[in-house]
Amino acid sequence: MASDRSARLLGGLLLTAGIAHFAVPEPFDAIVPRALPGPPRAWTRASGVAELAVGAAVLLPRSRRAGALAAAGLFAAVFPANVKMAYDWRHRPAPQRAAALARLPLQAPLIAWAVRVSRG
Repeated sequence: MASDRSARLLGGLLLTAGIAHFAVPEPFDAIVPRALPGPPRAWTRASGVAELAVGAAVLLPRSRRAGALAAAGLFAAVFPANVKMAYDWRHRPAPQRAAALARLPLQAPLIAWAVRVSRG
C-alpha cells in the first residue's frame, strides 16, 4: 500500500537523521540558534532523541497518526536552525550557500508529507 510505503520512508528519514545527531553531532551543534539556553550539544542530543522517537512512532501502525503529527511539529520546530544555517553560510561558496538556502523551503513539503502520513 502506498501510504505504508510513505510512512516507512518518513520513519526511515527521521531515524537516519536522529542517528546522525549522535554519530556526527558537530554540524548540528553549529546550527543551534544562540538564543536557546544551554550548550548546543544538549540541543543536538535532544533533537536527535526526538527524531528517533518520532521516527519509531511513525513506523508503528498503532502510533503512526500521532507520530506523523509530531513529525510535522518537529519539522516546523527545526526551521529556526535552518534559518541560522542559511545566515551563517551566506559567505560560503555558492554551492554551499545554495544548499543552505534550499533547506528553507524544503520544510514545507516535509510538513505536508508528515500530515499526509498522519491521515493514512
